[in-house]
Amino acid sequence: MSIRLDNIAKHFGNTQALEPISLDINEGELVGLLGPSGSGKTTLLRIIAGLENADRTAQPGKILFGERDVTHVHVRDRRIGFVFQNYALFRHMSVYDNVAFGLTVLSRKHRPSSGEIRARVYRLLEMVKLESFANRYPAQLSGGQQQRVSLARALAVEPEVLLLDEPFGALDAKVRQELRRWLRHLHDELNFTSVFVTHDQEEALELSDRVVVMSNGRIEQIDTPDALYRSPANRFVFEFLGDVNHLEGKVNNAVLTCGDAHLHVDLPDGHEELLLRPHEVRLTQAPTAESHLPVTITAISPVGAEVRVELEADWLAQPWLATVRHTDFEHLELQRGQRLYAHPRHWRRFPESVSKAPEQRHVA
Repeated sequence: MSIRLDNIAKHFGNTQALEPISLDINEGELVGLLGPSGSGKTTLLRIIAGLENADRTAQPGKILFGERDVTHVHVRDRRIGFVFQNYALFRHMSVYDNVAFGLTVLSRKHRPSSGEIRARVYRLLEMVKLESFANRYPAQLSGGQQQRVSLARALAVEPEVLLLDEPFGALDAKVRQELRRWLRHLHDELNFTSVFVTHDQEEALELSDRVVVMSNGRIEQIDTPDALYRSPANRFVFEFLGDVNHLEGKVNNAVLTCGDAHLHVDLPDGHEELLLRPHEVRLTQAPTAESHLPVTITAISPVGAEVRVELEADWLAQPWLATVRHTDFEHLELQRGQRLYAHPRHWRRFPESVSKAPEQRHVA
């Protein structure tokens, strides 16, 4: 089931939570709404669900599920499944009864038989790998298991659209990662249309077919995870999607100078600020004719596929972060207090106008 939002806006009193937004979500797509607190992502999700109403303006907005206009349809008639961050399970009901609840409260006309309900519930419990937990109560389950029950309950009514509000926010990092992979696999298997809210960049980029990046009630960019990371539309998107190092100084005769540091850049004279990712910083034991950026290692975190190295210098307004391969870490024999030189492999500068694409440069 596709979703189309046309000119959707929302005020709470005098505060504008959403500027007029238009968005198309394809059938079978898994779309993440990503942004900081107050960006409007949860408000937008609740409007899609029918838990909030969009503003009634001179040009009223529309919400379409496929060809069906649901703008003024009550939440119970929209055929959506909703998964909350806090699970919202009935503590006095067993796992089986929680999953069956949405089916048992349907009108007599639409309610399946008890045998059909039982078959559907156990099929879903098998799908979420909790069939042996049918008679347990929520308090007897882990957080990850409770969230899987919540998801099974949402899918029991065979919704046209599945909506998830920070579904893994209350879980620890390892369980969150496992459930992300599991949800992606389940989505690919069942091919339902999903929209989920998160403020976790890694979660959005790992799970989504496309990501909607939001700030201050507006959409900054909509794109695939790879395109977002490689071609951010503006500075906000670039800085929000990961760690960023800043190099700020004055350019004169194609040399950017900042204190005792300097870097050859093909830019006109004037004040400039360059932005680069940690993996775009190469560390060496000596400067080059093109790059003289002396730094000192202040912290090392050899955890994961790469080693995270924190760097400080007199010419830096704030610490830099570099990520290096373990082989390079061993070759350089990195340690705290060591004096090295940073060499940007690649950097970006963002024009004042966010309507222009950022300028990107590769440095040999």
